[in-house]
Amino acid sequence: MSSPITTVAAAAARSRTFRFRGGSLPLDGRPKLVGILNVTPDSFFDGGRHQSLAAAVAQAKQLVAEGAAIIDLGGQSTRPGHTEVSAEEEIARIVPVIAALAGEIGVPLSIDTYKPAVARAALAAGAEILNDIYGFQRNPELAEIAASGATGVILMHHEAGFSAISGSTMERIAEFLERSIFIAVAAGLSRAQLMLDPGIGFAKTQAQNLEILARLGELRALGCPLLLGASRKSVISHVLALPPDERLEGTLATTVLAVGQGVEFIRVHDVRANLRAALMAHAIHAAAKPSLS
Repeated sequence: MSSPITTVAAAAARSRTFRFRGGSLPLDGRPKLVGILNVTPDSFFDGGRHQSLAAAVAQAKQLVAEGAAIIDLGGQSTRPGHTEVSAEEEIARIVPVIAALAGEIGVPLSIDTYKPAVARAALAAGAEILNDIYGFQRNPELAEIAASGATGVILMHHEAGFSAISGSTMERIAEFLERSIFIAVAAGLSRAQLMLDPGIGFAKTQAQNLEILARLGELRALGCPLLLGASRKSVISHVLALPPDERLEGTLATTVLAVGQGVEFIRVHDVRANLRAALMAHAIHAAAKPSLS
C-alpha cells in the first residue's frame, strides 16, 4: 500500500501562488517570513511586550520593515500549559490592533485562533488569513467562516496523544493534514488558499520534533505550501539548554534547514536575522540546481 503522502502527491496540483482575501503571494522558491505578533501577557517569549495598542502597532511595522511577508497576530497563548481565555477577551485584545493595521502596512494580516467568534471578529476587522492550530478538526465551523470570507488558511497538525503514537511520525502527520485539506475543500476553499504547518512543539516529543525538522520536505507532496514555526521553541532548548531569549542561533539553524527542504514560509519572532539566513540558504541551494538555459 502506498503511503498517504504518495497517494496525495499523485492527485495534488501545486498552485504557484498562495491566495488570501484581497491578494496573493507568489510561490517562486524564495522563502517568505511570517512575523509573530503576540498581544498576550503569557506567550513563552514575548508575552506582555506588545499588549498596548501602540506597542503592537509599532512592532508590526518593525517586522514589516525587517521583511515580513505576513504578520501573524495572536490574542491567546497556545504554549504548553497556557491558560485559555474567553472569546470576548481574545477579541478585545486583537480587534483594535487589526483595525489599526489593516490596509496600512502593505502585507496581509493573519489571525491565530481556533475560536469561531474570534475568527469572525478578526476577519470583519480586516484580517486576511486564518491560522488554526487544530487544522479545522476541533472546530470545523472555521472552514465555513474562512470559505465565506475567501481567506487564506494555515492548517496546523495538533493531535491529542500524538507524543505516544507508534509507527511513522510523518505518515501520521500527513494523514491528519490530508483530513484537514478535505474539510477545507469541502467547505469551498481551494488548495491555493491553504498552507500546512506540521506543528513543531504541539503534543510532540523531542524525538518527534527533530524527526519532523529533518523530514519537512516530505510534506510538500500534499500539494500545498508549507510553513515552519520553530522560532525559539523548546525543541531548541532540549539541544542547547538555553532560555527563550538565547535561542536565536538555534532558530536560524531550523530556518536554514527548512529552506533547504523547500519550505516556503517561516514563522519567526526575529524577522531580519531569519530572512538573511533564509535568503543565503536559498541562494546556495539555487546554485546547486542545474541551469535550464
